[in-house]
Amino acid sequence: MAKEGPNWDGLLKWSIAHSDGTRPTRNLSEEDRRWFMEAMQAQTMDVVKRMKEITLVMQTPQQVLEDQGVTPADIEEMLDELQEHVESIDMANDLHSIGGLVPLLGYLKNSHANIRAKAAEVVTTIVQNNPRSQQLVMEANGFEPLVSNFSSDPDVNVRTKSLGAISSLIRHNKPGITAFRLANGYAGLKDALTSENVRFQRKALNLIHYLLHENSSDCNIVNELGFPRILMHLASSEDADVREAALRGLLELARDTKDGSAEDNEKMKQLLEERINGISLMSAEDLGAAKEERQLVDSLWSTCFNEPSSLREKGLLVLPGEDAAPPDVASKHFEPPLRSLSVNPSSNNEKKETPLLLGPGPSSADTTNHVHTSSEGDASSQTDTSR
Repeated sequence: MAKEGPNWDGLLKWSIAHSDGTRPTRNLSEEDRRWFMEAMQAQTMDVVKRMKEITLVMQTPQQVLEDQGVTPADIEEMLDELQEHVESIDMANDLHSIGGLVPLLGYLKNSHANIRAKAAEVVTTIVQNNPRSQQLVMEANGFEPLVSNFSSDPDVNVRTKSLGAISSLIRHNKPGITAFRLANGYAGLKDALTSENVRFQRKALNLIHYLLHENSSDCNIVNELGFPRILMHLASSEDADVREAALRGLLELARDTKDGSAEDNEKMKQLLEERINGISLMSAEDLGAAKEERQLVDSLWSTCFNEPSSLREKGLLVLPGEDAAPPDVASKHFEPPLRSLSVNPSSNNEKKETPLLLGPGPSSADTTNHVHTSSEGDASSQTDTSR
């Protein structure tokens, strides 16, 4: 009996035989090329066919599915599969063209919390670093149920997943950011910060930092809503990620605030002194893990009080063996790893400026050797950075 779909065993053997590194590359024969392309096309067609089948299920009324024995767990499993398919940016964009996006967004209003949460996860994958799908979701009115679930769903997991989807939907998306402000999104973020769920707090803190970094005028909104007091409280959280994210938010606010009140300054000083004392009591292993927190505390102290923190004097800012370069505590929070290379394909190809050298000029031979060595060093540095 013939197998359906591509011959994956044959494809694997073919790939190993042609790229195992034991022999030099060669031009593919027309027969090999045709076989390989047919195998890959068959897989693509198989995925599209499967996505169409899932779309038909999503378009089927819930009562009809229940009458046929389809359970909520079955729907969750189906959405899991769909999420795997739409990790491909092309498949994510194709979901709309085959009619699957609108019924997926309909699952955000499903009566089962797990299905609402899973649907939000799939939306997150679809829109992450994908301007085309961000636009399609906005045009299909997908923003409204996400905001509703984030703000008022009785299930905290649904609220957390919806916030994750919103975060991916509005990043690098000015209309999305505007819609978030108009929907009173900051009030929802404040509510998330005061919840007892750490994951919910983290997602809210990371989005706050992103929004403040993108538009410093939002600092006024945050200050008026009383965020600084909440952030100062969270900066003493037992969760290290929450502490760091809260410190990042406070640092963004401190850079925008020219003159704080004496009372605010005193509270900030007390908070930072407590964090410095906490850092001083950490074990060597915990100190290493708290590198970013140490740098944030020092930066915040310097910004607020125009002097270095006592972490420097105690030798706790830069530990032996650590790089003393200024921290980049922001960039990794602004670009989700998924598809980042497809959005900024040339980001790794930027050339570094040649440093200005002082002193007597080297001979031409030495110059040639120096340039060659420097290039190798730059290449090695870029390789290490990308890992």
